[in-house]
Amino acid sequence: MAAGVFANFGGVPLAFIEQIMDRRLGAKPSRPARAASPLCPQAGRPGYPAYVSGSAASAPEASEPVAAEPTEDGGAFRIQAVDRAVLLLKSVATSTTPPTVLELARACGINRSTAWRLLRTLEYHGLIDRDPVTQRYTVGYGAITIAAAVTDDTLVRRVRPLLKDLSARTEESVLLAVARRFNLVYVDQVDPPQIMAPNWLDKPLPLHATSGGKAFLAWLGPDERDAILPEELPRYTSRTITRRSQLERELEEVRRVGYALCASEYEEFSSGASAAVLNSRGYPMAVVNVWGPAPRNPVRKLHKIGREAVKTAEEIGKLLD
Repeated sequence: MAAGVFANFGGVPLAFIEQIMDRRLGAKPSRPARAASPLCPQAGRPGYPAYVSGSAASAPEASEPVAAEPTEDGGAFRIQAVDRAVLLLKSVATSTTPPTVLELARACGINRSTAWRLLRTLEYHGLIDRDPVTQRYTVGYGAITIAAAVTDDTLVRRVRPLLKDLSARTEESVLLAVARRFNLVYVDQVDPPQIMAPNWLDKPLPLHATSGGKAFLAWLGPDERDAILPEELPRYTSRTITRRSQLERELEEVRRVGYALCASEYEEFSSGASAAVLNSRGYPMAVVNVWGPAPRNPVRKLHKIGREAVKTAEEIGKLLD
């Protein structure tokens, strides 16, 4: 997924950019990383080419040195300048409207002149873009290029421990689904010990007839739901929702409680509960799904499982933030 997922959901996996910037600045990465590739372009020199918007003469004088020595925090070595640059980049990406340098400096707790220099560096590398008229910042195409390199394996490695923990708590199979075209597809599956479960990996799901699909649909806008749902909702079992008005009422309930249920709606013998992983703008990035045999999971138990799924989805969201 990940490139497809984050692009489709309107978000950029900025946490992964930190590793790239660590390599360019020569910092020791805060998490295990592959050795720098000789194909990785070198960082630009201090003198920037003319295509960087704005004039060097307009830059405020430096009033605060940028730390160049790594500091130890909880056993992980980090460079202050990289931390601040990533913080600024994330702030640009999560702002509802393009921010100015002053707004970014205040939001991130960084001196204005330091923020200006870091933003100029990010702009040079194409990670952000500055409007020459309004002087407001947006995410640049360079960040999209980095996001496109993210794979399903990258996402799975980061969240699998959380999926294992949820499976242990619920004693049921736990799956992670991402969006592909007009369906959700499972990219990871964790089964509890001594339980035989079918393999759902890489299989598409009907959005209106599964808890995962409903958890995803609930956080889309009405126009987006209209675009991806078929005019006629197919029936899979006697319990499948086929009326759009009924589906919309259920999606409203999903937004209220935070999770979706599926009680024998896609298959007679299985039921489940799901919660969406939301980004800072409330947009779904992925879906956490717990499912098992319908006789073992009555609706009352599904509500309890749904609340557990919400906890895991929130933890994953924080991990990816």
